[in-house]
Order: sequence, then structure tokens, then C-alpha cells
Amino acid sequence: MKLGTVGRTVKIGVIGIGSRGVGQLDTLLGMPDVEVVAVCDKYEDRTKAAQEQVQKARGYLPAGTTDYRELNAMEGMEAVIIMTSWQTHIAIALDAMEHGKIPGLEVGGASSIDECWQLVRTSERTGIPVMLLENCCYNQEEMNLLNMIKQGIFGELIHCRGGYQHDLREEIGNGDIKRHYRQDNFMHRNGELYPTHELGPIAQYLNLNRGNRMLSLVSMSSKAVGMNAWMKKNRPDSPLAQAKFNEGDVVTTMIKCANGETIVLTHDCSLPRPYSRGGYLQGTGGVWEEDGRRIFLDGITPLDKYNDHIFVPDAPYMEQYIHPLWKEYKEFGLRGGHGGMDYLVFRAFFESIQQGIPFPIDVYDTASWMAITCLSEQSISMGSMPVPVPDFTDGRWLNREERPGDIFSLDKVCPEAFE
Repeated sequence: MKLGTVGRTVKIGVIGIGSRGVGQLDTLLGMPDVEVVAVCDKYEDRTKAAQEQVQKARGYLPAGTTDYRELNAMEGMEAVIIMTSWQTHIAIALDAMEHGKIPGLEVGGASSIDECWQLVRTSERTGIPVMLLENCCYNQEEMNLLNMIKQGIFGELIHCRGGYQHDLREEIGNGDIKRHYRQDNFMHRNGELYPTHELGPIAQYLNLNRGNRMLSLVSMSSKAVGMNAWMKKNRPDSPLAQAKFNEGDVVTTMIKCANGETIVLTHDCSLPRPYSRGGYLQGTGGVWEEDGRRIFLDGITPLDKYNDHIFVPDAPYMEQYIHPLWKEYKEFGLRGGHGGMDYLVFRAFFESIQQGIPFPIDVYDTASWMAITCLSEQSISMGSMPVPVPDFTDGRWLNREERPGDIFSLDKVCPEAFE
């Protein structure tokens, strides 16, 4: 199947029309086989603005409500896209499944292990699939690396690192003004709040939930001073200038996998710094680092004049091993936010529904990736003690049924699917 093929119309509801939702709604409205029949936000002005956004783009006025339960109960839609606060994603998804709707969840961490199990059990009981819309799994760099890994370029993988390292002090500090949920999380929680941008791609590299799984983790938090410093400088008259922010400025989480690999995740959002997802891969065949965009491949990349190993720019290798989806995407024309990956993750969601095949990121992936947040909180609260990572597949990770290969596959690369 070619990228851009228009399938049958999928009618959807959109829940959560904040800053993320507005941009994503634009992306959805650019898809001719997706019809937005209802919109919802707990703030009435956002709901009305979303209705007008749809009407301007499509010429009809969708239903609007401030209660997600009312939208989930509406007839005439097949799926819902959930773009609300992190703490509400799973609760809304559970209600959606009880009303026969397929949930696509924007990213964020879970609040408890219990709600992750509820997500899995409800999906199993109702037969309704769930997909976490982790766009970074479809970013060009991560997909090129996936292609290299599946071709054995890095040999056997041993260690992976990733992070959400992003100066968000302004967004966090003005959260009460802009009605943004991230502020509440930084004030009241302390853990790996946003794990899936880095863990999602790593899960594909290491075959997590498909022949491998996460066994345990240890998490450690630094002191929290970055947000107080920002508030005192930028909003000195606000009561929040004297408020306590619980979230450590740098949170480090180490994960051990069943097949012996190790993973390190870093959350770093309340200090001044350039953006980075801190990607790092190391295997028996070489090593790659995101920061510096550099690579060393044993026996492939050149040595220096002393015959010592040296890093070289990764650009030629990224071009040589471009993932077939991104090769076709560049010819098709990039669209949507975040360099085009938002569009791809949406198309993976909708085209899986249209074809009646499992999602490339399924409910077991969704639960295990989101669970890292509450597990890291537990570890930190106990003085950085190890905590077990639940097996949400109930042992099926040992012999999972393979998903049919298509252009959006993440467990394998399928060049034949593009023919």
C-alpha cells in the first residue's frame, strides 16, 4: 500500500482541544478519509473554537460538549482521539471502550499500576484495541535507526539511552494562566513524568513485549530548584513564586530487560538547556549518539591516523539506511506537526482500523510504557529502591502473535509492503 492511499471514512470524536489539540485537529482535518463528528473540552470556549475550526475546514458543524462521557456515548463514531491532561487519558479511554469506541491516546505517564491493568483488561474483555499515539516512533531518525538495527548494523544491542530534555520552564510556570496540566504534575509529583518519547523507539529496538520485556527499574531524582528560580525571576508577584515544586530538575531511571539489555531514561525540563532526546545506542557492532549526530561502526567507519576508533558524522549512514516509509514520505510530501511524525502516527492508527489489523503500538505497549511514570515515583519515594515492572502481557511476550507487516510496522521493516 502506498502512503496517502485514501481508505474508507473513519468517523471520530476528539477529546481535549488545548494547545496540543488545536494543532492535531488541523492535521486530522487534512485527512480526507477522517471525519470529525464531535469535539469535547472541559472548557466551553475551547469546545466552541474547535467546532468553528472544523466548520471552517470542512463546512459542517460537529457536535460539541464539555463532558467526555457524553461524547463517548454518542452514536455515529468509531474512534476517539484523547488529547487531555495526562492524568485523564486512561480514564477517558476506559469509558470510550465501554461505549464501543476505539481510543487513540496522546502520550503521557500513568498515575497508577491499577489503571494500567484496567486498560489492558478492559481492552481484552471488550475486544476493542488501544493505541498510544507515540509520534517519536515515527520520527525519521528513529525509523532510520530501526532499519539499521533490523539489518544488524549495530550487532547485538547491549545498552540504550534516551531522554526528554526540554526547557519547559515557561510552559510550566505559566500553566495556571494558560490552563496547562503540566504545572500540576511538576508541583505534586516526582518521577519520570514523560517517558514514552524516548522509551517508545527503544522498545522497538529491543523487541519489548515481543520476545523481550522490562523486568525492573531504579529511579533517582535530583533536587528541585529550577522552577522556583524561574518563578522568582519571571513571576515574582505570583503566589507560585513561593510554592514548592516536587519534581526533581533531573530524574534518571535505569531499566533492566529480560534479555539482559539496560536502558537509561532522563527527564530534564526545568533547567535552561537546548532540546534533546538524548538518544544513544550501543551494541557489539558499534555505537550511535544523538548529541553531536555521530556514529562509530566496527569495521565500517574509518579509523584515525593512529588506527584508533573515532566517531564520524552519522548523516551519510542515515541517508544510506533511510527507512522505506520515510523515503516514500519525502516523495509524498511531509505534513502535520513535529517534522511530519504526527501525521504518520495518525495514519498508522487510522489505516490499522481501516484494514482491521492490530495496532503497531498496542494496549500492552501502551500500559507498559505509561507505567514507567508511577513506577519511577515508587522507586524515588523509597530511596531509589528497585521496583518490578509488571508483565502486562501475562507471559505472552515470550511468543506473541506477529502483526501483519505493513508500511507502518515497528516490529520489523517491510520493504515489500511499499510495492
